[in-house]
Amino acid sequence: MQTHLELAGSAAPSTGRFLLALALILAVAFALARLAQRLRQPAVMGEIIGGILLGPSLLSLFPGDLEKRLVAPSVLPYLQTLSQLGLVLFMFGVGYHFDVVHLRAPSARRQVVAVSLSSVALPFALGMGLAYWLYPWLSRSQLKVDGPLGPALFLGAAMSITAFPVLARILAERGLYKDPLGVVALACAAVQDFLAWCVLAVVVVVVRSAGPWPLARMALESALLLAALVLLVRPGLAWLLDPARRWAGGTALTHSVLVVGVLLTAAATDGIGLHAVFGAFAFGAIAPRRQIDETAPQVPERIEQTSLLLLPVFFTVTGMSVDISGLGGRGLVMTAAVLVVACAGKFTGTFGAARLTGATPREATALGVLLNARGLTELVILNVGLGLGVIDTRLFTAMVVMAVGTTLITGPLLDRARPPKGPAPRISPVDRPLHDPA
Repeated sequence: MQTHLELAGSAAPSTGRFLLALALILAVAFALARLAQRLRQPAVMGEIIGGILLGPSLLSLFPGDLEKRLVAPSVLPYLQTLSQLGLVLFMFGVGYHFDVVHLRAPSARRQVVAVSLSSVALPFALGMGLAYWLYPWLSRSQLKVDGPLGPALFLGAAMSITAFPVLARILAERGLYKDPLGVVALACAAVQDFLAWCVLAVVVVVVRSAGPWPLARMALESALLLAALVLLVRPGLAWLLDPARRWAGGTALTHSVLVVGVLLTAAATDGIGLHAVFGAFAFGAIAPRRQIDETAPQVPERIEQTSLLLLPVFFTVTGMSVDISGLGGRGLVMTAAVLVVACAGKFTGTFGAARLTGATPREATALGVLLNARGLTELVILNVGLGLGVIDTRLFTAMVVMAVGTTLITGPLLDRARPPKGPAPRISPVDRPLHDPA
């Protein structure tokens, strides 16, 4: 029987390779993030492209099995774990900074509801139709479901998503973060993401269960968890972190409470059957900001900066499953079809609903452009779908190309639809790029 020292010694080579791979990932992310900023793109897009370039899309073109030499297969489990931790901490920051105070006007609420539902329903329907059309081309050996229903539901959900974090970054850089257009766009993105994740939860149940009871059980457990967060956890945190308490005033307690809380809530939603990022976002949204800002305002920023350090690992893990060079003829057709359906569905659904609720043509166009960005959120959903076996690697690659492409065109198209408005406000920590000195 091996001792702990012997086990540790046997793991040492993998540890060294892990550290080298992590150093490479962070260096590439930093360089491409800076390049993206020079090209007036969100820094996170450079990090996403960097993760893809460290996969077979680029490295397979070189001799010597370069992909496995730079990021050895033995370190992938460690990178996968780190990537999930980065996602959880990142979604906490997204929830913590999300503010719906500007949506109290009935007109704004009506517009958000109408645009959200329309810009989810149309892409969802078109995505399902596209999945049925592409199903004969999917690799049956990579699918874990029988029939096209699972892929159709998943593709519909994936087409409906909007990248909330990347959208916030684009709005902040263009001085639209507090503008009525920006507020409505962020609210719509949050609602759309929630609806898309609910549909994805249904896909999980359809794929993994044999009856309606698991779906009902998951819905009940989710509702109970949400009620507990709002009615019990939030008041409890407000009492515990109140500046009037004799133990308040230091950062250690606040830091520990928030980190433990977000990890427990993420674990709870993962145990229910939803993705862990659901719980992380929910905990960030119910965290008592007034008490935290009075006692330890730097703690959320520290958590978010930790997440930004780890997110490039997630992009690299994703990039390992993306092989643009291996798409082939059918793969290129898939990619073109996915791009057309994604852009047409999201823009048409958004533009029509915005015009019907009082937006001007220019405002409706700008809103349609903004909600067409997929980015990071899309990558999260695509990884879930690939793990479920409802899409194959070729369709996964086509969807990743769509996510990157729709996000890259958002900024330039927005500048044409609505020019930048004054100097950009201070960007919250969750929107800053990796290693941003600001």
